[in-house]
Amino acid sequence: MAALPASTPVAGSLRPVRLYDSWWTVAAAGLMAMVVLTGGLWFSTHVRADPVLHEAALFVHLASLVLGFGAVLAADWYGALWLTGRAELGEALAVTSRLHVPIWAGLAGLVASGLMLHPDLSSPLTQAKVALVAVLTLNGLQAGLLTRRLSAPVALRRRTLAWATATAAVSQVCWWGSVVVGFINTRN
Repeated sequence: MAALPASTPVAGSLRPVRLYDSWWTVAAAGLMAMVVLTGGLWFSTHVRADPVLHEAALFVHLASLVLGFGAVLAADWYGALWLTGRAELGEALAVTSRLHVPIWAGLAGLVASGLMLHPDLSSPLTQAKVALVAVLTLNGLQAGLLTRRLSAPVALRRRTLAWATATAAVSQVCWWGSVVVGFINTRN
């Protein structure tokens, strides 16, 4: 059997669409994330975890909080160092780009384990936490476009700096808000 020739990229050939190519791709990913979250919430109302699985889910939930929120705090710290002139932009971007995997893994672990903890979706506090998680997810997705903009070799504008500050602020409000709601819910 004759070997097939190796394919070589042709000049002008199309490349696959990537997540952070445009606002459209990020919006599509955001829509998919909200559909998955909604499906997970539906799932959580129809499945009850036995006590052993509940304890395991609680452990995963806490471990995911440490992983995800810890990585967010580190990323936002480097962003603050850059905004205050104590770190170079390249250094801050290099550090935060390495933290994307633990941030997303932590968030995914929190959502998946939280759904196994049988949340009371009729509770206003739980509804607030779900809203915070949804906003957090969408904010994280749009942050990829921000990173791309910051990585471009052009002069930074005030609008981009305001975008970076707002992204970090929304992230902190959502993460801290979720932690506070989770704490209050465990007390009830």
